[in-house]
Amino acid sequence: MESYASICKIVNLIKPEEIYHLAAQSYVDYSFQDEFTTLNTNINGTHYILSALKEFSQDSKFYFAGSSEMFGKVTTTPQDENTPFHPRSAYGISKVAGFDLTRNYREAYNLHASSGILFNHESPRRGFEFVTRKISLAAARIKLGLQKNIYLGNIEARRDWGHAKDYVEAMWLMLQQNKPDDYVVGTGKNYAVQEFIKKAFEILDLNYEHYLKIDKNLFRPSEVNLLISNATKIQNIINWQPKITFEELVSEMVLFDYNSLKNQLK
Repeated sequence: MESYASICKIVNLIKPEEIYHLAAQSYVDYSFQDEFTTLNTNINGTHYILSALKEFSQDSKFYFAGSSEMFGKVTTTPQDENTPFHPRSAYGISKVAGFDLTRNYREAYNLHASSGILFNHESPRRGFEFVTRKISLAAARIKLGLQKNIYLGNIEARRDWGHAKDYVEAMWLMLQQNKPDDYVVGTGKNYAVQEFIKKAFEILDLNYEHYLKIDKNLFRPSEVNLLISNATKIQNIINWQPKITFEELVSEMVLFDYNSLKNQLK
């Protein structure tokens, strides 16, 4: 993502029908530790792809992975396509820049470039550094006697969590439209981190209160406390709806980690 020459080469060679730009330094906590890498990689990477498309493959359809972290310190709830951005991290700032770049290339060069402002989307493939996977893995490890406690930061933070499988379908549907546009993608429901851990541990007949330790070092310098989507636009225009519930998502993640670990132990 940091090599414009490499991106130009592959775009010119393939001239892809569709490009899904999901690559980024996407771990929000790390963006506080290394703002420079987050900003350089995320902003330049997006700019490089868009520029390469303009030069070598103007018929390609482009999808940019926006984020609910772009909204940040929100003034209105829920958030839709017209909600002002107030990002609270270098990651959020980099995504706002990518969103603006995508819109600018669409308007200035007539590219079929769309942005999905996706709220949190999870699955058993989620990275271990993210809180949802940290919780599902900890529940499994504690149940199997491999871990004693789980350490978390702000468990009062609330998020609109959906399943990645549903959200990838939304991405694909955006690029099947004749007209490119920007869409908020989410469930319209939100839960606290505390509710996620409670549900996760209950699946394995555990009481999370016996194992949870609050670590002040895990609190972010500037937190985004409440994010919830208004996905009316994509529901009406593209007819997209999430199919997998919060409870089904948590259960899938926990049981995946539990069964995987159990098989490893065997």
